[in-house]
Formats: sequence, C-alpha cells, structure tokens
Amino acid sequence: MLMTQLQRDDVGWGDVRPSGSHEIWEEPRRHCQPFRPSARKPLRRGGGGGVAATSSEAVLEVGGWDRPAVRGEEMSGFVGVVVSDPSLQGQFTQVELRSLKAKFLSLKRESGHVTTKNILVLMKKLRGLNELISDEEIAAHLSQSYPDSDQEIEFESFLREYLNLQSMVSAKEGSGGGGGGKTSSSFLKSSTTTLLHNLNQAEKSSYVAHINTYLGEDPFLRKYLPIDPSGNQLFDLVRDGVLLCKLINVAVPGTIDERAINKKRVLNPWERNENHTLCLNSAKAIGCTVVNIGTQDLVEGRPHLILGLISQIIKIQLLADLNLKKTPQLVELFDDSKDIDEVLSLSPEKMLLRWMNHHLKKAGYKKTVSNFSTDVKDGEAYAYLLKALAPDNSPETTLETKDPNERAKLVLEQAEKLDCKRYLTPKDITEGSANLNLAFVAQIFQHRNGLTSDTKQVTLTQTTTHDDVLLSREERAFRMWINSLGVDSYVNNVFEDIRNGWVLLEVLDKISPGSVNWKLASKPPIKLPFRKLENCNQVVKIGKELKFSLVNLAGNDIVQGNKKLIVALLWQLMRFNILQLLNRLRFHSQVSQGKEITDAGILNWANSKVKASGRTSQMESFKDKSLSNGLFFLELLSAVQPRVVNWKVVAKGGDDEEKKLNATYIISVARKLGCSVFLLPEDIIEVNQKMILTLTASIMYWSLQKQPQSQSEMSEQSEPSSIASDGASDIASEDAASTTAASEGEEVNSLSDSISILTTDDATSNAPPAENGNGVAGS
Repeated sequence: MLMTQLQRDDVGWGDVRPSGSHEIWEEPRRHCQPFRPSARKPLRRGGGGGVAATSSEAVLEVGGWDRPAVRGEEMSGFVGVVVSDPSLQGQFTQVELRSLKAKFLSLKRESGHVTTKNILVLMKKLRGLNELISDEEIAAHLSQSYPDSDQEIEFESFLREYLNLQSMVSAKEGSGGGGGGKTSSSFLKSSTTTLLHNLNQAEKSSYVAHINTYLGEDPFLRKYLPIDPSGNQLFDLVRDGVLLCKLINVAVPGTIDERAINKKRVLNPWERNENHTLCLNSAKAIGCTVVNIGTQDLVEGRPHLILGLISQIIKIQLLADLNLKKTPQLVELFDDSKDIDEVLSLSPEKMLLRWMNHHLKKAGYKKTVSNFSTDVKDGEAYAYLLKALAPDNSPETTLETKDPNERAKLVLEQAEKLDCKRYLTPKDITEGSANLNLAFVAQIFQHRNGLTSDTKQVTLTQTTTHDDVLLSREERAFRMWINSLGVDSYVNNVFEDIRNGWVLLEVLDKISPGSVNWKLASKPPIKLPFRKLENCNQVVKIGKELKFSLVNLAGNDIVQGNKKLIVALLWQLMRFNILQLLNRLRFHSQVSQGKEITDAGILNWANSKVKASGRTSQMESFKDKSLSNGLFFLELLSAVQPRVVNWKVVAKGGDDEEKKLNATYIISVARKLGCSVFLLPEDIIEVNQKMILTLTASIMYWSLQKQPQSQSEMSEQSEPSSIASDGASDIASEDAASTTAASEGEEVNSLSDSISILTTDDATSNAPPAENGNGVAGS
C-alpha cells in the first residue's frame, strides 16, 4: 500500500506529475486563485534556504491565469515542471508552477526572450502584487536585481523575483498597510494551497487522533493504524489515496462508493492518480476548497497540503449537525421575529458561536464569545459552558481557579466525562489554537447540546413537501458549483447569500470575464436596501446581455429571495458555463467547422459514444425515464475509458435498491475519471433532467479534453438526429410552458416546472467563444 522511495524513483515521481482532474465547471486552463501573500523570507538569487510559517493555515495563492493546454496531454499521462533548486520548487505546488511556466513561456514566444523590460508586464498581472505595490516599485525592485534592462531572465530567476516581491507585500501589510486582505467568516474559505513548511504539530496530532478513532476498525486500513503522530506515517499513508477517500466518507457518509476506490497492497501510478482524483473531486462535492492542490501533491505526500485538506474534511464532519435540518432544536436560539431563511444561511461556525453564547448567557457569563482563539484562551468561557450543560460534572473549583493552565486542564477532564475525545491539550486552549478550539466546542455540541427536544417551534423546520426536498437538492448542487468556481465569497445557503447580488456578480465575472461593472457594484456588508437592488439589477442586465431568458425576473425578485426564480437563474448560469467550456474546447480541437455545441449536441454525442462502443442503449432525452437504472451512464463512462467501470459490481437496476447502488457508483466513477459533478444519486434515480444534462456534459468535457474527437465524429454531432433535437428541447419547451403558467398566476406543481419559469432557449447556447483565449474563471 505504501509507496517506497524506490517505487517512486522507478516511476519518476520526481520528474513528472499526473495531469490531475479536469473540471466541467472551470476552464481547464485555470487552476489558480488570486495570490494572497503570506509572511515569508525573500529568497536570494541563486540561493535557497527554508522559509518558515507560523501555522498550518498560512497560504500562498498564485495570480489567476489561464494555463494553455499541453499538446498530447491525457489523463493517463504525466506532465510536470521541474525546478533545479529543490528549496525553490518547494515553495510552489505543481499547479502553480504549471500556471507560472505557461505564462512565462507565452511571454517568451511573443517577445523572443524575457528581459526586465517585458517581464514587468507579466509581474503586473499577478493579482495581489499590484494591489499593494505600484508599477514603479516593481520596476525599481527589478532594476536593482538586473541593472541591465536587456539582460535575459530565466524561469527560475523569475520565480525568485516573484517570491521577493511577495515578501515586499507581506512587509507592507505587516507594517500597517491597512490590513486590507480579504478574510472570510467561514473556515471553508481557507483554500488548501501552498503552506510553508513549519507544520503545527498540535493540529497534526489532533488530526491523527481523529483518524485513529474513526478509521481504526476499517477493514482495509486497520493493518496500518494507529498512526504515530510524532512521525511522518500519516503523509506516507495518504499517498495511495485510500485513507483520504475513507475520511471523506466518515465526514459525509455515502459520498464515495467504495467500489470505485482502488484498494490493493501496491497500486500502480494510474490507480493512485485515480484515487486522488476521486478524493479531490469528492472533497469539492462536500464543500472543501481545494483550488491549488493537485493529485501529484498528494502522491508526493506534501505535509502542508495534506494537513490543510484533512483539516477541512474533519471540520465538515464535526460541524455537520449545526443546521436546522439536522438539528431542528437550534431554532430555540432565535427569537420569533427572526427570518427562518436568515437562520438557515448562517455558516456552521457562526451557528456554533451562537449556540455557545446562548448557554453562556444562561449560565451567567457576562462576555460574548466572538471567536475560538483569544476569547477562550483563559478557559473561563469553557467552565461556564460545561456548568450550563453538565452541572453535575462541573465543580465550582474550575471557576475559582486563577491559573489558566490549571483551569484548561480541569475543563478537559470535565469534557471527557461527556465522552468528548481529547484532541487538544491545555496548552492548545491557553495558546488560542482556533482550529482545535473550534473542534473542541463542536464535540461538546455533538455530545450534549443542551437544547430542548420538545418545542413547538421545531415543527417549523420539519414541515417539508416533496418539491421542497427537490429544491433543496438543486440548491446544494448550485452552492457547491459556485464554491468550486473559486469566488472570494463562500456560499453557505444560496437563497440567502445571493440576495445582495454580490455573489452573483462574482459568478458572472468568473464565467464571463469583464461583464461586471465593479464601479457600480456595492460590496458586502450592505446596509442600504437600494444598494442591494442596484447589484441585483446589474445581474439581470448582464443576464439579458448573455441572452438568458429573464421574462419574469427583476432585481427585486433576487433581493426578496424568490427561490423558484433564483434557481432558474442559477440553472442558466450553470448551463451557460457548461456550454461555454465545451465550445471552447471544441474550437481548440480545430474541427468545429464553426458549429456550436448545444444541448442536442451533448445528447447526440453521448448516444454516438455508446453506440460506437458496441452497445445498444440510447438516451431519448435528458428526462428519459429509462436512465433511472444508471446503465446508460455506466456504458457511457466505459465507452470513454474502458477500464474505469468494474462491471462485476454493477447491478441490473431492476428495483429501487439496485438503482441507488448504480447511481452512487456512477457519481464516484465519474469523479474518479476526472469529472467535477455535484448531483446526488437521487437526481439520477428520479431523472432530474437538469442534473442529468450536467452529468452528461461533464463526461463529454473530460472525453474531449483527453482526446479531441475525430472529424467524422464531430460531423455526426453537427447534424443531430431528430430524436436528439426533440429530446434536448424538452427543457426549453417545458420552460416556455411554465413561464406562461406563472404569468397567469397559476400554481406550479412540479420542481422541473418551477425551476424553468425562466426559459433556457437556444440563444443561451450560442455564447461566443471568449476573446484573447481567456479562461472562463476570470482574469
């Protein structure tokens, strides 16, 4: 199971990297987020030297660029950027290096060679540098290192100067430069990116203890557990991908079908790559932010990246019950005047703080806890919290103790009596370790939340219709899609978080760069209602410019949180993104003949692929009820990559249980292949036509990315059959019908009708390709 150094050398891991997962929701060329500088020492030219960080939360995110497609790149192949200086290479992930290298080579091709003169233009494009450093300062710095403006600069020298400029940014911020860095209220917005190399040993030990507890009895992993927290066994163990996949299933049970995990004592490079691709795509599907981490980073066992990912997975598990759906008793924390949608929109972290302060107030604690670091360092808040929840286990001596270390020790002893696992030490409390203290409070909540189970208010959160359930699934898919785009805001609840229009503007800027007039936009927090309306009006205006059908939608509908209209708008955004990506990829294949890919083209492509593989299944439309057994999609996946489906574990799909097994397997196999999909098994079983389209398009996208289609195949697609045309138009035709019904004030009975109040006509699919080759994710 563990990959020895000899095995790594045999397959050349030091020189190459897997191409990683390709995503339907992001331009394949864009894998990086805006750079947020971390404190680091500048690297000297020609030198190396380690760079220290203070915690495992320090991050580096490289400026957003498009990565030109590598000729001949395939999912089963390996492409990497090698830097001769190991200490320099260690400052970047392969995703970052590939992005930087591509832009550097692009400049070199355009200019013949890279010098101080023309590299200034490149440096200015690095978002994060030009926010705090002027063009003149960048030019002055480069002139000090390279007095001769015509001197040619090599790639490694460029990397060093880039890091030195980052240190200048950090120095400015540290000296009171305004603290203008963007922060997020949610831990999930912390991207899993390049963390510097001094790891937080306390957090590592806590995560290891968590893994030992929850996976210690796993049939496959128990021979490798328990892990010793003092060594590097954890980082060795994750190199084949099995442990991380299992941990994701602990956090959100059923996310990964274990039949899709490659589980052998020794895995070959392709099998390892598949496991890591499955892991990263599944992590995104449960809400993790994994922008700048690739499969090769996991294969190499990079400690800083692995701990960042594990941290997010564990937090998702610990905070899973902190919502009204899982714990309706939480409604007790809010007064009757509180809008239930506003309550639903709270992040798990904020909900946990509200729960904690609720009990602290009842116990007589005079302060308000607003964070899990400085506000809990003295242990006093914990003493009051445990007194409120378990008075029998909370002696007065805990509060009377003056020594914070002694009080923290007593607090942990009392928590153990509630069966809370000891994942942190008294020192972690007194030093204010935010991650570990959050995990500690979440554990207390899980074991004793102190909320009444008999309240009339609870019924408010338990009365749901079938349409509500379907609408909730759609909301989840759109939420995960938005968060996967890498926008600055993290969405906890679509229907509440987009009401000020800002998140929608961020999404539009990602999928249609330059479409947003930011001078006319108001950034949260927005107190004046008309400012929210201005944002939403601009959203509607841009939607019309993109040829969305917005007949019944006005900016005020978004502000008011009209769920049906919001879902319809989000569907058009997602569909526009899908078709835009597919069309760009098709133009790159040089066989498009000027034809645009439409819904009908996607349908016809899928049928052609399955037919060409020698099978007879066909899909009449994206709402074809025969799709519910899952066999067509398994045949499609097998057609694009024969080895990815294990037909020995596929069920016939004759009853509901077998359909559920196949649907779960389809989603995991698609993610393992490299597709970024956010639907649930129920969407396949119930044939949710919109989610079925996204799944089909994601598979098509991966297939086109792997190997451009032949001229004949594209020719077939350019002349879709009548069945394909009719089937693909079902969505639009139903949309038109529901639009009429809505305008007449009639009740809309089905979810597919309600989401389709806004039509999604063929004009949406006729989006022109982006100019200048810019990626869909923005500039």
